[in-house]
Amino acid sequence: MSLVPRAIRKIFLAAEQAEGAGARVRRSIGTPALRNLSPFLMLDHFSVSPGAGFPDHPHRGQETITYLLAGATDHEDFAGNRGTLYAGDLQFMTAGRGIVHAEMPHLDDDENSKQQPPQPMVGLQLWVDLPERLKSCEPRYRDLRASEIPVVHVDHGRATVRVISGQSHGVDSVKDLAYTPVWILDVVLRPGASLTQPLPAGWNAFAYVLEGSAWFAGPDAAPSSSSSSSSSSSSTKVEQYHNVVFEQAGDVVRVGNDADAAQDTRLVIIAGTPLDQNVVQYGPFVLSSKSAVYQALSDYQTFSNGFERARNWTSEIGKPLMG
Repeated sequence: MSLVPRAIRKIFLAAEQAEGAGARVRRSIGTPALRNLSPFLMLDHFSVSPGAGFPDHPHRGQETITYLLAGATDHEDFAGNRGTLYAGDLQFMTAGRGIVHAEMPHLDDDENSKQQPPQPMVGLQLWVDLPERLKSCEPRYRDLRASEIPVVHVDHGRATVRVISGQSHGVDSVKDLAYTPVWILDVVLRPGASLTQPLPAGWNAFAYVLEGSAWFAGPDAAPSSSSSSSSSSSSTKVEQYHNVVFEQAGDVVRVGNDADAAQDTRLVIIAGTPLDQNVVQYGPFVLSSKSAVYQALSDYQTFSNGFERARNWTSEIGKPLMG
């Protein structure tokens, strides 16, 4: 039985906007173009230079997955957790009943580094909804280092997949890092490469093009691993910084790069199990009812019900921007 590619539901540009303190993000999910795609609440492609960042701020009711593509970032929270992510690393943070933290560009103390222009931290941050029964769980962190992520090479070595979470071509990710099941695959397609990636049935899925452009085959495309069919009439070309949302029906995502492309294509393919629950979001608080959001605001303002440790706490890394 041949595998059927998923049809494209929507393609749209992630327009750049200001966020945090001096940061720039390209937000796709979490905008009027796509408010949410259960279980996904937000996707930001961020670029933050030293002197900007995301100083002390709260969360409740969701998980955040931060994937650093370039540079380095420090994080610190009111429970005493702190650390640094470098290019290729990920952090899975469960806010649960409440957390206050800061995320700022890492300032290198090495003398040689001080002589170089400061490098911005660039990456992706994905917000994932928590099942209702876990909205009040204790907050937690899990880091995934670049060296831990398995890599698989397909299409005669022309395509490379970093299996951050999920499965690709017989390779499994090292561990489940989020409460809500999600797959995250970082794909590089060299000129002429193609990839057929199966996805779990019934899961919502999208792809975001980080670099170059990609051809996505539709359900009417003939089964083929050849890049020559990538630009056929049944395929759709998607440019850099665009998000591609797929229909739930279908077995695979089939994507390719032009044989005469001037550069590699890089994209992430992300899928997750839909949650059958209401989403009521107010800034960093994501609950299932308006009353729960009002309660979160009250708890944060009164340092109660999970936010006790926020009283008189300020992060060290956020102080330069907090005055």
